[in-house]
Amino acid sequence: MRTRLLWAAYGVLATLVGLGLAHLVAAVTVADTSPVLAVGSTVIDLTPTPMKEWAIRTFGSADKAILQGSVLAGVLVLAGVAGILARRRTRYGAVLLLVLVGVAAVAVLTRPQASVLDLGPSLVAAVTAVLALAWLAREQSATAAEGSGRRGILIAAGVLGAAAVLGGVGGRLINRLRLRPEDVALPDPTEPAPTFPRGLDDQVKGITPFRVDNDDFYRVDTRLDTPVVDSEDWTLTIDGDVDKKVTLTFDELLAMPMIERDITLTCVSNSVGGEYVGGARWLGVRLTDVLDLAGVGSKADQILSTDFDGMTISTPLDLATDGRDAMICVGMNGEALPREHGFPVRMVIPGLYGFISATKWLTKLTLTTYDDREAYWTERGWATDAPIKISARIDTPNALDQLDAGEVVVGGVAWAQQLGGVEKVQVRIDGGGWQDATLGPDAGSDYWRQWFFKWPADKGSHRIAARAVSGDGETQTAVKAEPFPEGSSGIHELIVEIV
Repeated sequence: MRTRLLWAAYGVLATLVGLGLAHLVAAVTVADTSPVLAVGSTVIDLTPTPMKEWAIRTFGSADKAILQGSVLAGVLVLAGVAGILARRRTRYGAVLLLVLVGVAAVAVLTRPQASVLDLGPSLVAAVTAVLALAWLAREQSATAAEGSGRRGILIAAGVLGAAAVLGGVGGRLINRLRLRPEDVALPDPTEPAPTFPRGLDDQVKGITPFRVDNDDFYRVDTRLDTPVVDSEDWTLTIDGDVDKKVTLTFDELLAMPMIERDITLTCVSNSVGGEYVGGARWLGVRLTDVLDLAGVGSKADQILSTDFDGMTISTPLDLATDGRDAMICVGMNGEALPREHGFPVRMVIPGLYGFISATKWLTKLTLTTYDDREAYWTERGWATDAPIKISARIDTPNALDQLDAGEVVVGGVAWAQQLGGVEKVQVRIDGGGWQDATLGPDAGSDYWRQWFFKWPADKGSHRIAARAVSGDGETQTAVKAEPFPEGSSGIHELIVEIV
């Protein structure tokens, strides 16, 4: 057993060296071609929707890290098997390692924008891992034959271990250096947003900030890494059912008239009371201004937007051009877009869930029809028309909190885009009547409102609920629905203990 474990360790070490150097090569070229990332992305694409929703609910923003760790763990288990096979004959272990890398290579080639050159990191992993395993096997055999102790094999293992660490760390360092904020001078908006009002952040402890900082803004997408797109090489193409095909550079886009708007974004995976919603100030060009450059034809009923690597999102053309402030964004909260939020350019369309409106790392807008083209989420059964549902969330107190009797401040946020904004928020205690809460400042109908309610709490267990009413008179529904296929609904409720 000790010998088998030793050979299993050789297989794991050889594989780590291959993966480390492959990650380094991918960092220099295209990050998505790293074998572990490629396999992980394929797993995401093949995972059934209910399992994806479960992962988001259970693990939140850590779901991608858990997936990558699971993929790596599975690879290393098989790498250990390869090492045990190499004990009998080196080529047996080498064949299994090549099979593992072959799976990664297939995953790389299935990427929408893949080319043969993207196989570089996988080839590096294959050659390096096989050579490392062969070297370890040779050193082990020489050590056993000469009876010279373990010095040679320890040296070999140490060298390979150092190579694995340097490769992995080197790749991370390169990506970190490339992920520094770009030195982009954003133009002043032609249509600036009104002065942003002071929120309730300092008045209600535990309430979500009225404007969410870039570093704290939620992120939900299919990327296992943070894409690195160079603004100097970036272009945006408008094609399909248009009068003429148009391609814009980043500088040409920046030269167009800019608008500045306060807009709340919401992910369709957000459950009732969930955290995947946030408000920010966005800077960009009107989507209609960009489309007008090409001239929209008469047949199109959807905008198929494509990111730098071929990921597609479909937006109903009539909703994107109905007068709402749909934007091709370059700025977020007074800065260039952070890379994790779509640098250099992304879409933002108020009132629609992100999976049909908020393409990040945008490179193409294709005017087409739903009959002719299906986007990534449409192929997986999600809705094509998904307006954001009116909702209120309780931020404070937290569920199951133990609180002192007396005045308890209940507070949170609410949103009702394209419905005249939030007119009122109401709170209910223990199933009683709905009572009006106090609203925070108004930053427009496309932006959420903070709210609070002062409750004279008696001892015991109590249930708190909150709902929103829109400016158009629509009251948030109590009918429960899961996020799939068009967004969750229901009333956010929680239980607290008053002592």
